[in-house]
Amino acid sequence: MSTDPRPEISKGKAGRKFPRRFFGDRRGSTAIEFAMLALPFALLVFAILESCISFAGQEVMANVTDDVARQLRTGQLKQADMTGTKLRDMICSRLEIVVAKTCPGLLVDLREYPTFADAATAGFKIAGGEIVLTGTPTTTFTVTPGLAESKNMLRVFYKWPVMTDFLAKSMANLNDGNTLHFASAIWQNEPFDD
Repeated sequence: MSTDPRPEISKGKAGRKFPRRFFGDRRGSTAIEFAMLALPFALLVFAILESCISFAGQEVMANVTDDVARQLRTGQLKQADMTGTKLRDMICSRLEIVVAKTCPGLLVDLREYPTFADAATAGFKIAGGEIVLTGTPTTTFTVTPGLAESKNMLRVFYKWPVMTDFLAKSMANLNDGNTLHFASAIWQNEPFDD
C-alpha cells in the first residue's frame, strides 16, 4: 500500500485536458492580435508617408518652376545668363531641400515658340520607361530662352525615386522604380532690355 497522499492522475485524462486549457487561456491574445495587426499598420503608415513626401516634392518643384519663369519673364534672368547648365543648376539648388544633392534625374527644357498655339502642341510621353518630348522641333532637352517679348515655355521633369517597395508597383512609371514629377510654365517676356 502506498502512503503518498497525492491522488493518482491518469495520463489519459491529462492529455485530453491540455488542448482545452491551451485554447481557453486568453493571457497571450493581446500579443498575438498586435503581431497580426502590426505589419499592415506599418505598411499603411509607410504608404502615407511616401505619398506625402512625394506630394511635397512635387509642390516644391512647381513653386521653383514658377519662380524661375517669373525671373525669365521680367528680365532678371536673360538669354546670356542661361549658358551651359546654369538653369539646371539654379533649379537644382532650390530643389535640394527635398531631393538628393546634384539632383539626379532632373531634366529641364526651356525654349522659345513663335506663338502660344505652337507652344500648346509641345508635349511628352513615357515610352519604355523614359521621357520622350513630342510636338517640338527637336526631341532633345534644350535651354534656348527667347529675347524680350518672345513666347517661352519652361518644363521641369524630375525622376522621383519610390522608396517603399510595395508602392513602387503602383506609383512607378519610369525605369528603376521612379515616378515622374512634372511642372511647366508658359509666358510672354516683358519688354526688357536684351
